[in-house]
Amino acid sequence: MDALMRESPVASWKSDGGSLTVEALKNETDVGGRIRRLNAAIRQAVRGMRPPERMTVSEWADRNRVLSLSAENGKWRTKRTPYLKEVMDAFTDPNVRNIVLAASSQVGKSECINNMIGYVIDQDPGSILFIHPTVIDAEDYSKLRIAPMIRDCPTLRKKVSKAKSRDSANTIKQKTYPGGILTMCGSTEAHALASKPIRYVFGDERDRWKASAGSEGDPWLLAQARQTTFYNAKSVEVSTPTVKNASPIEKSFAKGTMERWCSRCPHCGEYHEINFADIRFEYDETEIKHEKLYTIRSIWYLCPDCGGVSDENDMKRADAKWIAGNPEAYRSHRTRSFWLNSWVSPWSGWEESIMKFLQARGDSKAMQVVYNTRFGLLWEDRGGLEDEDSLLDRREDYGRNENLEPVELPDGVLLLTMGVDTQDDRMEYEVVGHGHFGETWGIRKGVIMGRPDTDEVWQRLDEAAGHVYRFRSGVGLRVSLTFVDEGGHYTQEVRLRCLQRLRKKFFPIKGYSGDGVPYTAPPKKYTVVIDGKKIADCQVFPVGVDAGKALIMDSLKVRSPGAKYCHFPRRDDYGPAYFRGLLSERLTYSDKRQERWKWEIIPGHERNEPLDCRNYALAAAKALQPDYDALAQRIRRAAGVAAPEGAGSAESGVRRAEMKTARRARPAERYDDW
Repeated sequence: MDALMRESPVASWKSDGGSLTVEALKNETDVGGRIRRLNAAIRQAVRGMRPPERMTVSEWADRNRVLSLSAENGKWRTKRTPYLKEVMDAFTDPNVRNIVLAASSQVGKSECINNMIGYVIDQDPGSILFIHPTVIDAEDYSKLRIAPMIRDCPTLRKKVSKAKSRDSANTIKQKTYPGGILTMCGSTEAHALASKPIRYVFGDERDRWKASAGSEGDPWLLAQARQTTFYNAKSVEVSTPTVKNASPIEKSFAKGTMERWCSRCPHCGEYHEINFADIRFEYDETEIKHEKLYTIRSIWYLCPDCGGVSDENDMKRADAKWIAGNPEAYRSHRTRSFWLNSWVSPWSGWEESIMKFLQARGDSKAMQVVYNTRFGLLWEDRGGLEDEDSLLDRREDYGRNENLEPVELPDGVLLLTMGVDTQDDRMEYEVVGHGHFGETWGIRKGVIMGRPDTDEVWQRLDEAAGHVYRFRSGVGLRVSLTFVDEGGHYTQEVRLRCLQRLRKKFFPIKGYSGDGVPYTAPPKKYTVVIDGKKIADCQVFPVGVDAGKALIMDSLKVRSPGAKYCHFPRRDDYGPAYFRGLLSERLTYSDKRQERWKWEIIPGHERNEPLDCRNYALAAAKALQPDYDALAQRIRRAAGVAAPEGAGSAESGVRRAEMKTARRARPAERYDDW
């Protein structure tokens, strides 16, 4: 025993019973007493070697976490925020090495991080590096979140060294515990990021970090390099999203499973992420001393699948689950990534979010905060291009007639065309009014659900094209020409249906992209083949879609009514979803491509049907090459002789009188209802 104690480091350790020395053991006559004292000496040292219990982070939090400085004090309950369960439990999944969480404010992401850190300290200890945007952020987080968590959780309070003025084991930026140390630092502290080996790395508010830690490069990559020697290392990256294509959390999210929290529609049972584009609301606006005040009357969610209407309570109680967009990343990259917005948060009400949205309109900086922290959306910096909110703000009331009914056609509209985009499960259309010098008016935007090869879908399309849209005077116009996209899986069906509607001026169009492709050109003859049999020949108009997109984007920059100005009505069919789609693409340059200039979908704006519909409607007007002066004279004459109830017959009479002497030299005249 003497020899053993001379070689063992425990001879100089202290136990709870007092100082343990070689002389003390020599004087101990009871062998059992010697063993007890020896066990007491090494108990504290080996405590950190205890294997973790078989529990997940969420189970640990439900058992041990106590909240004191949060929206809800008391014991932690994971069922209160079910969307955080899988995020936390991914931390204890041995197949997952990296966790990414892009989330709005007020969803509990900070407490999610705290639960993981608490689990590490209590169950599976190792050294932790917790990185914040700045040193001040790290110190504030330590004092306001980490310290209260340790104080309020008995299991953590026993293990983390008590704060003492002379004890360097527990400072604001460092907390020691058996088996490891928690170090908090700012993203600019290169010495803290690239020194000792670290098993666990946490990064908070990643999008606010400096691009480089001094001159040593990306802080996140520096921190992850310190995990190389650990087979069981974990990294957790958390942030509120910021600007598209400049957001680190956006790039990290794309490398993982790309999971989104999707709620089940109470009507159709389909799962969808609740997005701002699917939120509808009504409000009253008053102005007092040049300040706008808003009162929200109602808010509801519109299911993108079935159109079912649900309120906030229904959607927050609905069944929900994470749905992965890239599940293969779980195996290939060992990375689970999650995207979460505040529409599902128990602490963020829909009315509050909509109120902040209304108050931020007209202020792009304030609107970015709303998009990032409330809607969980990346903000798109469009340079000189209009954004969705400014276009929403400039919508206008087209007025009412003497019967107090909404006016469908404002003064200035001389011609109507319709553009139709074809999808596998629906057809979307827009009726556009055209005036002098390229001035346009949005008249009607619609979505017809159903496959493009069914009679019902085309009958409803006929109704939209055949409807008489009226001015305040009662004079009406019909759609003069309809362009229908034949792209997709129903090309032959679209050709056949348009051929059957030749008298109604329906024509299929084929889009061509590329610089230098003309916007419109004379139609080409194509064969209609159904079930392998040639049915007939039809005329298909080629459309240079890139030229049309450039024309649309240039027109949207015009801010004063007149030449090229775009008018939009203040109605639900011209709501946020419409403008997100209208502004869904931008022209990008790359000298590495054969086509250096190319129109690309802006991330987060994948639904570009409104842009396509507007594009085809403008192409139809250009193909007609109308004489707008002549059209204006006809409308004035019709308004002078027609009563509101007889406007339709006056319209037809004008056309019959004009068409008797019309020349047949221009094909466009065959398409003109006037």
